[in-house]
Amino acid sequence: MHFTSEQRLDDGVIEREFTLGEIPGTLWTPGSASASTPAPLILLGHPGGLDKMYPRLVGRARHCAADGFATATIELPGSGDRPRSAAAEAARADLRRALQAGEPVGEDIVDRLVLPLVEKAVPEWQAALDALLSLPAIGGPVGYSGGVISIGTRLSVVEPRISAAVLFAGSFVPRALFEEARQVTIPLHVLLQWDDEGNDRQQALDLFDAFGSKEKTLHANMGGHTGVPQFAGDAAAQFFARHLK
Repeated sequence: MHFTSEQRLDDGVIEREFTLGEIPGTLWTPGSASASTPAPLILLGHPGGLDKMYPRLVGRARHCAADGFATATIELPGSGDRPRSAAAEAARADLRRALQAGEPVGEDIVDRLVLPLVEKAVPEWQAALDALLSLPAIGGPVGYSGGVISIGTRLSVVEPRISAAVLFAGSFVPRALFEEARQVTIPLHVLLQWDDEGNDRQQALDLFDAFGSKEKTLHANMGGHTGVPQFAGDAAAQFFARHLK
């Protein structure tokens, strides 16, 4: 991990951009974090494109810092300035055509688009976690928040350092991930926008049902993909406060 910039935001949060090999990322730490009082860490998932997502990510990071958490994110494979995959671009084009035509999105399209992303992104998140937890002001426990729900599901199964997760049911999920969902045992808080035009609501409900966690909460609200109300975010923050402090 190589830090490329550092700035202190007006609320005292320290923002540092870094590269992990060729992967760009950002780390936010509360001003109170130090080697003697390390901050718990929340990994901020997103759908790709750090520059485009920055306003939302830094807003989430500031709220987490106010609760005493450090946060970090990395760019997804094939997003931002990272190399594109021809197969992923073809699958994405097929997805757009199906949605524009009002046709059902076939499992083949979802598998071609999502499974390779999960296979590549999850090890990158784990490598980032290795580097982040080696920093003196960062400690456990660790949470995962938002992003592509298939990535969050896989991470919740394979990464024992993640103690709790807030997942956003806003993307298509390959059938293979339903079997993995049954292996998830950590506490979960799942957000669902009831009128999300780009999401299969019934599939989201079926995935929630499949999760094997003894503690899992579904927080469903009316509205589209980007209309998550503030009180839903507050509930997610309370969830992390219970499980990471």
